[in-house]
Amino acid sequence: MSVYDQLQALNITLPPLAVPAAAYVPFVQTGNLVFLSGHIARKADGTVWAGQLGGQVSTEDGKQAARAIAVDLMGTLQAACGGDLNRVKRIVKVMSLVNSTPTFTEQHLVTNGCSELLGEVFGDKGKHARSAFGVAQIPLGACVEIELIAEIE
Repeated sequence: MSVYDQLQALNITLPPLAVPAAAYVPFVQTGNLVFLSGHIARKADGTVWAGQLGGQVSTEDGKQAARAIAVDLMGTLQAACGGDLNRVKRIVKVMSLVNSTPTFTEQHLVTNGCSELLGEVFGDKGKHARSAFGVAQIPLGACVEIELIAEIE
């Protein structure tokens, strides 16, 4: 099944490439690797999904926020691939920053929202190395920010 068949089966429509909010570019390619800048959690209406895990945001809501980021990341990755996600050879690495209270320890479970969706969409090509960190704050108060590295053909 192609990536696009899988996205359709999951009823996912990828967003267009977002305009950066500061002094950076959405992605950089060097050789066959594409580095995607961090994407913050946004709700379906485009507003920032704000709050701290362990405070105002539950682990399950954080997981859903991370899943939403995965959709945004795939939209950016599609642009980096010249419009064809079937060029993705491998999702190499995901790094997740989780806006957390000092006692919150479930960053890995939050990040599963992104990792699981990448696995569903890309199959074995979506299996990746990963880091998940708890941080004191993220731009605009977002609950999660995730960046991604992929290898493309």
